[in-house]
Amino acid sequence: MIRTPRRRREEPLDHAELTRLLPAPGDPELSSDRLNRLEEHLMTEIRNRTSDTAPDTSPGASTGAPPAGAHAGDRAPRPARRPGRRPVLVGAAAALVLAAAGAAGLAGGSGGSGGSGGSVSSGRAVAPPAGAVPAPVVQVVRGTTAGLAGAVADISGAAARAELPEPGPGQFLYIRSEVSWLVSWEGADGKSRSYVDTIHPREVWMSPDGDKGWLMEPYKEAVDRDGITLDDPEGGERTLNSPSYDYLRTLPTDPNLLLKKIYDETGGMGNGPDQQAFSTIGDLLREQVVPPKLAAGLYRAAARIPGVVLVDDSVDAAGRHGVAIARTDEADGARTEWIFDRETYTYLGERTVQTRDVEGIKAGTVRGRTAVTDRAVVDAVKQRPAGLGDAPPSA
Repeated sequence: MIRTPRRRREEPLDHAELTRLLPAPGDPELSSDRLNRLEEHLMTEIRNRTSDTAPDTSPGASTGAPPAGAHAGDRAPRPARRPGRRPVLVGAAAALVLAAAGAAGLAGGSGGSGGSGGSVSSGRAVAPPAGAVPAPVVQVVRGTTAGLAGAVADISGAAARAELPEPGPGQFLYIRSEVSWLVSWEGADGKSRSYVDTIHPREVWMSPDGDKGWLMEPYKEAVDRDGITLDDPEGGERTLNSPSYDYLRTLPTDPNLLLKKIYDETGGMGNGPDQQAFSTIGDLLREQVVPPKLAAGLYRAAARIPGVVLVDDSVDAAGRHGVAIARTDEADGARTEWIFDRETYTYLGERTVQTRDVEGIKAGTVRGRTAVTDRAVVDAVKQRPAGLGDAPPSA
């Protein structure tokens, strides 16, 4: 191919003119599901790269930084752990992912990485993260559209009749969950193994406008025992990917209008429009108090997304069985299941199951589990509903 020689530009650049001609930069947002999967990959890279650079202190001993969750007395610095899902902090989480990616590059030097498990020097004995356990593997139950319409009618009906707390001025929404998420780990033999966090409590307080909040998840290294603030001093604009209770009250409850809004506002995000729409609805439901009529509309809207099926049996992080509305992400084979009580059709929690082997994660691996155990309205952050007490939950 003949290339035209580059010429030095003689006239000065008119930056104002360029700004006018070029399109405005986008404001990319990733869904909570996509962020968590990126974080899984990212934290694996950080752990493994850190392991490569740490000195070996004894023959046959594990080298590199101590795994996440190690005690304060350990000498070497501890690697970062992937944070839990935080739908209320999607924008912040994206920034953290980018920042951590830069840190991983610095830690790893010029060495490349291969696959989701990262790279590990041969001969090193790399231990799995402390506090993590092998990921459970279940039989993948085939989903079906048979019975989906009837189940969604029951679920949406129950949601519309639900008597949920209504926050007043100065009050906070409180959501308590049990959660566990995937922590991939690559051993010295180069094989990727799947571990999950020990199931642990997570508590969130949010003001109705979303400007003030608090998170307590003591199991996580990045979260102090007393918790961390979720305050948004700038009062950023609320969107489907960064909602507040007040914002949810402004959304239409008609499923057709809801679905159109979701597709319109999340176009170009995630792994295709259908998966992104399903993920967005899941994010709205997972860690929020959703007005009853809106919740009913969201369930009916979800049933109209191509690929959504009914799963006869699923289990949340608290061990409760139920039926599930589910969809498989075509990109990586991970199926997200929203679980509902068989008798009352109330929302219990969520489970993500791998439906096919991918990047070292075997089919049937449970990638994540949640269980909502309490939703309430309280008068202040760190205040718990009557009966739960004020002592921090055990990790």
